[in-house]
Amino acid sequence: MQLSTHTDYALRSLIYLALQPTQTPVTVQDIARRYGISAHHVAKVAQTLSQHGYVQSLRGRGGGLVLARAPKDIRVGTLVRETENLKLLECFGPDSTCPIDPACRLKQALKQAHDAFMAVLDGYTLADMVANERELRGLLFRG
Repeated sequence: MQLSTHTDYALRSLIYLALQPTQTPVTVQDIARRYGISAHHVAKVAQTLSQHGYVQSLRGRGGGLVLARAPKDIRVGTLVRETENLKLLECFGPDSTCPIDPACRLKQALKQAHDAFMAVLDGYTLADMVANERELRGLLFRG
C-alpha cells in the first residue's frame, strides 16, 4: 500500500510540530523549507489537519500552526484513515460491478492485508514517532 503525498506531508508536519518547544507557532513556509517540500502542498495539508482538529492555526503577527492535541493522543492509524482513500479496489465500495465479487478470495486477502496494515498503524502515536527527538532535531534543525 502506498500513502498519498498528502498523508506523507500531514505526518511530517505533525512530527515537526511535535518537536517544537512549548507549542511555539510554526509557519507553513518553515515546515516546507525544513523538509524541502512545496509550501503550497503544506498549506493544503495544514487546512486538512486543522479541519480534523490536529492543529490550531493562529493568525496575526507571531502566528502559525501549533498542535491542538498532545502527541500521545494522536494515533497514526486514525490520521491515515482521515487523509487517505483506503478503497483498494472498485469492489471495496458499495457499487461493485465485478461478477465474481460474492466469491472473490482476492478481495478477502486484500481486506485482511489492509486490516493488518491499519492495525499496525493504530498501535502508534505521534509521541512514538518523535521518541527519538534528539536525532530528529539534529536532522531538521541543523543549519
